[in-house]
Amino acid sequence: MNKITQLNSKWIKASILGTVWASSEIVLGSFLHNLRIPFSGNILTAIGIVILISANYKWDEKGLFWRAGLICALMKTMSPSAVIFGPMIAIFSEALLLEFSVRILGRTVAGFVLGSVLAMSWNLFQKIFNYIIFYGYNIVEVYKNLMIYAEKQLGLTFDAVWTPILILLAVYALFGASSALVGIRTGRKLKKQSALPVSVFKGEANNIDFGRKKGTFPYSGLWLLLDVVLLIGALFSINRIPFAIWVAMVIIIAAMWAYRYKRALRQLVRPKFWIFFVLITLVTAFVFTKLSSDTKTITDALLIGVEMNLRAIVLIMGFAVLGTELYNPKIREYFAKSYFKQLPLALELSVESLPVMIANTPDLKTVFKNPLLFVQQIMGFADYRLQQLSSPDSTAKIIIITGAVGSGKTSCLKELLGALQKKNIPVTGFYSERLIENGETTGYDLVNVSTKEKVEFLRTAKEPSSKGVGKYAINTSAFEWGEILLQGADHQLVVLDEIGKLENRGEGWSGSLEELIRKRNNHLILSFRKDLLNELLRKFGLADARVFDVDSQSSAEVCAAILNIFYPDLSSAKC
Repeated sequence: MNKITQLNSKWIKASILGTVWASSEIVLGSFLHNLRIPFSGNILTAIGIVILISANYKWDEKGLFWRAGLICALMKTMSPSAVIFGPMIAIFSEALLLEFSVRILGRTVAGFVLGSVLAMSWNLFQKIFNYIIFYGYNIVEVYKNLMIYAEKQLGLTFDAVWTPILILLAVYALFGASSALVGIRTGRKLKKQSALPVSVFKGEANNIDFGRKKGTFPYSGLWLLLDVVLLIGALFSINRIPFAIWVAMVIIIAAMWAYRYKRALRQLVRPKFWIFFVLITLVTAFVFTKLSSDTKTITDALLIGVEMNLRAIVLIMGFAVLGTELYNPKIREYFAKSYFKQLPLALELSVESLPVMIANTPDLKTVFKNPLLFVQQIMGFADYRLQQLSSPDSTAKIIIITGAVGSGKTSCLKELLGALQKKNIPVTGFYSERLIENGETTGYDLVNVSTKEKVEFLRTAKEPSSKGVGKYAINTSAFEWGEILLQGADHQLVVLDEIGKLENRGEGWSGSLEELIRKRNNHLILSFRKDLLNELLRKFGLADARVFDVDSQSSAEVCAAILNIFYPDLSSAKC
């Protein structure tokens, strides 16, 4: 927990709040997008506004909004989506606008409402700006001529060009103000009520693949520089070189990016993109041949539509490849030494908290049915998480040693126990000792870590049994012996070895382990089978546990690291 001591309370709270916001974007966003609900981005913005304003009634530090927005925006870099800049910019801008309003008008109704209106309205301005960036000024000409055409056909007496935008802006502003009022009302109620008890929080999270595998992509500073040059060059050369040469250049650049950055193709392989491609081309051809004052031939008009779409392809792929290269660990290390040196640590905490936060985020139906309960629940967990992070020494620590069968998990435990007991540190629990005859494993005994008392546990079975473990029969009396031993543990370090198949199906030491985790008044060192690690972590809600793999680290390294976690003054002790 050394990273916690390096963070001030404001960044810890921002980390938690940003994670709450990110979890709502992930869980509720998937519902909205899968159901094809219109204005899903605005609904997610409204939920984010409610969360931020509600939280401000409990945590009123200045600068909390923009920090939380920055954390949430950076969490988008773990998304498998090829396009991340748009959502990142939107989230951070919304947080900045809300922060700006509260700084000017204070933590008042007016401050929250104005900030929410600005944050919600930003979505509209960003969409308009994106269209202009992607398709160039020609898209403005297309829109303007279509509106003038509609004005003439409908016999309108007012300027129809700006009317749709103003109507949308009014709708966005009204939605933003309503979100602020919901957040204010929820925050006031939340301030009067106590948080939900910790027992309601689920530790189990869905198996989420964020789409990036660390260490598998060959990051390169030269490629980053080349990507920037290619992107700027492709855009700058539009209308400055012959069209055929420009198209050939775009195709070559796109092919290079597609070869190196597989994720850059994700947007382009979607049918929706190519349907839009055809529509843009056809509408552009219609406008510039029939409606524009500067009429063109059908060929020239079609080429303008193709140019607009190729420009969009360059930008979509370009942002995707830049986002990939900017994830370079060296770049993150640079920022770790800058003004934002606390940001990487706060982001690391957010990544650790995200799976459990996602597990505690209800579905969309529950949110709409009882928004107060939703905010109360996630803020209750936020309070609990803050208490954990702010007082790490008073929170029970859970360490897991994992590895393949026969990899040395028990040997590592025994070395660690030897180092602890030399310093007269109280330890209880047991480890399993393998029995070998003629080079074959014939069973296991349980060994009391403090008294070295042994109890028969597993023996090779004559016939397979559903109540056994693999080829071994179980001595059920060993469970009674172990449970008595574990029940007496109080405010000390507890060791449980070889948690595996039995516990995964709710048998064996499952009940005792759940009780130890629930009480949180003992430090735990657990040994998990590697092939069951993820299942056991989810089953027992151990998202915060520290995991050490003896397959990739030596016993001495694991031992020293664990000693440093529990007792830093013993970090130099030999295992």
